Amino acid sequence: MIEVSQLTKSFSDMKRGSVSALNAISFEVRPGEVFGLLGPNGAGKTTCLRILSTVLRPTGGRALVAGYDVATHPAEVRSRIGFMSNNTGLYERMTAWEMVEYFARLNGLQGPELRQRMETVFATLQMNDFRDLLCARMSTGMKQKVSIARTIVHDPPVLIFDEPTSGLDVLVARNVLEAILHLRAAGKSIIYSTHIMSEVERLCDRVAIIHRGSILALGERHELCDRYGALTTEELFFALIDEYDRKMSAPAGEPAQ
Repeated sequence: MIEVSQLTKSFSDMKRGSVSALNAISFEVRPGEVFGLLGPNGAGKTTCLRILSTVLRPTGGRALVAGYDVATHPAEVRSRIGFMSNNTGLYERMTAWEMVEYFARLNGLQGPELRQRMETVFATLQMNDFRDLLCARMSTGMKQKVSIARTIVHDPPVLIFDEPTSGLDVLVARNVLEAILHLRAAGKSIIYSTHIMSEVERLCDRVAIIHRGSILALGERHELCDRYGALTTEELFFALIDEYDRKMSAPAGEPAQ
């Protein structure tokens, strides 16, 4: 459902000139899979996800979402994805129902199909108890559920989550993760960006570890740990990051220590 090939993104900086945010990265995300994009802040995760969601145009390479090129068919891509970050950005004067309905209509749902889909989503996420509550009066957990609902209401085959649990308390974060597991079971292609290793262990089937715009390792978690002699995903993550940084900081012609 997602195919990324040699994807590159550079930005112009007045002081530094051309700055590379992504260095020819490649990966794919399959149906019914949660693919973890792991990296520290500034690694290039969000840049990649913004390209996949058509907010940014790539400098080079290619990205296909549900068979459509993000650069040449952005409208087709947008109709087939749902994007959620840790910033709910809800309209405070709308109720939960009004908020989700608004995004459903933006994605072309109307009439009986709209009503049926709304009822399904609200029942699945257990939102009927606060469907008529204004967003301004909601708890953090309620807001996150509304954010998930508007992401999935048009039933897209591809879902993108950019650190959706950042800053949430443990109970709310657990609800978000359970919703994502339910979506995986429904056959969605899910790309999940995070630096929280416990979430990776629970959710992700395969992972790519990205740092300074480059993918350092890609594959199933257990296979990668075996390959690099790591006991956990967290140990693997830090070992690869440290090794890369030592290599990049070593003087030319000298091996990294």
